[in-house]
This record gives sequence, C-alpha cells and structure tokens, in this order.
Amino acid sequence: MMTTTATAEPSTPTRPLPKLPNRTGTRIPARAQIMGWLLLVLLVVLLAVILIVRQFLHNDVDNQVTASLEQEAQEFAAFAATGRDPRTGQLLTTPEQLFGSYLGQQYPDRDEALIGVWRTPTGLHPLPQAQEDRIDRLAVDQALVNQIVAHPNNSGTIETPIGPMEWIKVRAQSEQGEESWFVVERYTAGAMAEANRTVQLLVLVSALGVGLAALSSWVVAGLILAPVRAVRQAAAEISEHDLTRRIPVEGRDDIAALADQFNAMLDRLEDAFRIQREFVDDAGHELRTPITIVRGNLELLGDDPAEREEVVRLCTDELDRMTRIVNDLLVLAKADRPDFVTPAPVPLAELTSDIEAKVRSLADRRWVLADIGEGQVMVDEQRITQAMVQLAQNAVQHTEQGSEIRIGSAAAGGTVSLWVTDHGPGVDPGEVEKIFDRFTHGSSHGKGGAGLGLAIVKAIADAHHGRVRVVSEPGRGATFGLELPAFPPHNPTEEVA
Repeated sequence: MMTTTATAEPSTPTRPLPKLPNRTGTRIPARAQIMGWLLLVLLVVLLAVILIVRQFLHNDVDNQVTASLEQEAQEFAAFAATGRDPRTGQLLTTPEQLFGSYLGQQYPDRDEALIGVWRTPTGLHPLPQAQEDRIDRLAVDQALVNQIVAHPNNSGTIETPIGPMEWIKVRAQSEQGEESWFVVERYTAGAMAEANRTVQLLVLVSALGVGLAALSSWVVAGLILAPVRAVRQAAAEISEHDLTRRIPVEGRDDIAALADQFNAMLDRLEDAFRIQREFVDDAGHELRTPITIVRGNLELLGDDPAEREEVVRLCTDELDRMTRIVNDLLVLAKADRPDFVTPAPVPLAELTSDIEAKVRSLADRRWVLADIGEGQVMVDEQRITQAMVQLAQNAVQHTEQGSEIRIGSAAAGGTVSLWVTDHGPGVDPGEVEKIFDRFTHGSSHGKGGAGLGLAIVKAIADAHHGRVRVVSEPGRGATFGLELPAFPPHNPTEEVA
C-alpha cells in the first residue's frame, strides 16, 4: 500500500493593495456638468430678460394711462375755456350744461370713464360717460366720487373691486360760482392683464427653449466628449502586450488635438516596449551561445594547469564578446531616444583627420586619407566617429593584411559625405539592404562579429536624418559611406519624448 504525505508550503504574505489617493471634487460626469452649467447660465439670462420685459411692459402701461388721462384733461380744459357749445354756439352757464355738452361728444376708451361732478345743496352730483355698465356703476359710486373730489392732489390711484384705477381731475367754476370737477378714471387691470399674458407667453417660450437647450446640450456634450470617452476606454484596455489600439480622430478642435496627442503617446509607448522586447530577444539570442560555451568549458574543467589556462582564456574571450554584444545592444536601444545624438558645429576637415588617426590602430592595413571636405557641419562628432570606426573595422574584417583601405569626406549642396573603401570580397547586391539588420552577416562576410556593427551605423545615420550608402561589386571591394545633411532641419534633442 502506498501512502502520500501532503506537505504544506509556506504561505506567501498577501501584498497590500495600494491606497487610492484622496481626491476632492464632484462625482458628477463631465457631460452632466457641461449641460448643468449651460442651463444655469441660460436660466439666469432668461430670468433677467423676463423681469426686464415685465418691468418694461408695466411701465409702458403706466405711461400710456398717464398720457391718456392728461390728454383728456387738456381737451376738457380747452373746451371749458371757450364757455360755448361748439355745435350751437350758446354760452354754457351751468355745470350741467358744460358737462352735458362735452360728454355728449366723447367716446371713452375701454376701461375708461369720464365724469362731470358738481356740488348741489344735497351733495355731489355725478354725470358719467362710461363704455361698460360695470365701470359706469363703479365710476359714479358716491364714496369713490367723494374720495376723488376731496383728495388734495389733482391725480392719484385708488384700489377698486376690479383692480387699480388711476384718475385725474380738472376743477371748473361756473359764472354762478358753482364748484364742479371733470374727472377721468382709467382702470388698468385689463392693460396689466394683457402685459402679464405677454410675460406668461415669454415664460412658456423660455421654458420650451430651456428644454430644447437641455436636450441639445446633452447631445452636443456627448459628441464633444466622445473622443475623451474613447481615450478613457483605450487607456483601460491598453496593456504592455497590446499597444496597437488607436483613437479615430476627426476635426481640428481641442478634443481632436487631445486624441492626436494620446495616439502619439501610444506610438511612443509602443516603440518603447518594442525596443525593450527587441533588446531582451536580441540579448537572449546572442548571449545564449557564449554562455553555453563558458558553462560547457567550466563543467569539463580538469586539474591539468595547461588545460585550466586554456579554459580561462576561452572563457575570458567569450565574456569579452558578451560585453561587446551588451554594449552594442545598449547603443541600439538608445537609438530611438531624442538625446541619442547631440549635433554641434564641427570642422569637417578636423573630424576627418581625427577619424583617420584613430582607425590606423585597428589593424595592419595600408590606410589612405583620400579626400578631406572643408567647412562647418552640424553633426554629433562622437557618434559619427563611432560609425566611421565601425565601418573601418568592418573593412578590416574582410580584407587581408597590408590591403589598402581609403577614408575620405566631402561637403557639397548642403550634404556631407564620409566613406570607407576597401578591396575585399564586396557585397552581393541582393544583400545590401539586409546587412544593416541586427545579427545579420552577408554571405561573403563570414561571422567576424555579432552582426550589430552595421545596424549601429544605420541607427546613427538615421538619427542625423541621413542614410547609409553602399557601392559594391562582388570580388572588387566595397564603399560604405554616410550621407548626412550638413545642417539638420531640427535638433533631435528638441524632439518631444
């Protein structure tokens, strides 16, 4: 019988979740905030307009009533001044004749009453001329007439059962000395009601406008914020394994600019992750062999001192090769950074001479400084030297001892050229493009290095907004050159990271 014993593994302490920052502000969505603020401003404006219009209409009613009262008073004063009936030409000697003659010729407006009042031994006697029975009955109310006649002012306002009433009176004196007054009464409730109906209509239209504005602002805010929501959704869906999502951009407004910037950020992130993956893949690909060699030799290491010395030498060579590979990979990883090159004014002749002096120590070759360009150029001196030394090293690897290698430079038409020419086996035309890829060797070039040198040269040329030029015929040597703008269109260090 077989028994099994379960062994409990030590538990791993749970990592505490990061605390969310304490944030202030509202939880109301931006779409609702836009609509709310728009409606608030609209409501304030409409309320102000309604109040102003209401006040204007009421003032207009008051002005029209006052003007009408004064006009009636002036017309009666002018009539009374003549003292004669214009139809018969007879003298008007009594208040009854005066008011009867005048009122018989008048046609009161709606909500208007014209009254002649004179004093008799039994009290005040009114003689009305009204358009409506209700106003007629109210106009000759004895208490109302007494109040108007007794009032010290010639005009005023009185509250009545049918609303406010404005009045004006004109004092008249007959030849017999009888006191009389001509009274004009104007009931303003109807005119005010008409003004209020206008205000109510304005309120109704404003309410409909607010509703339409709410609907339209909700829709427009949604359309405007749609790219923002797309940015948020894209940010939520992005991971280091999938950076291909992009936001469709339409228009040229600020939201479109935001989407453009977000897409550009995704492009930079994708490039950064691509460079990282390439670095890891390249390092794993190229370092696997020297690590295997070192490990195999160490595992077979014996006690023989001579054997130990040879193993140490082999391991040291492989470790040096690993160091060169790592350094080259780091250079290529930095190639996409904005500070990879820092151009500065450099005398081309001095740069060419320095390069020629440095490459002479690479190997026993017949080095020839063929041409030297003149003038100032805007390049990164260290990176250009690194590229030219790499091209010279490439020429050394594919030529025999004592073979001639020519170096030169030229500047013309805003372009600067630097080149290295050898008399080695040359390059197959079909391989010209791919020899600049990482870990690639031409078929006639053997395995002299890791295959990163020409990739570094191309990266330096690209960073200067230039290109690498290859002129070769198989069996008749090759010329590798850099063609760069003498003055780049912009400084790469100023690019946005």
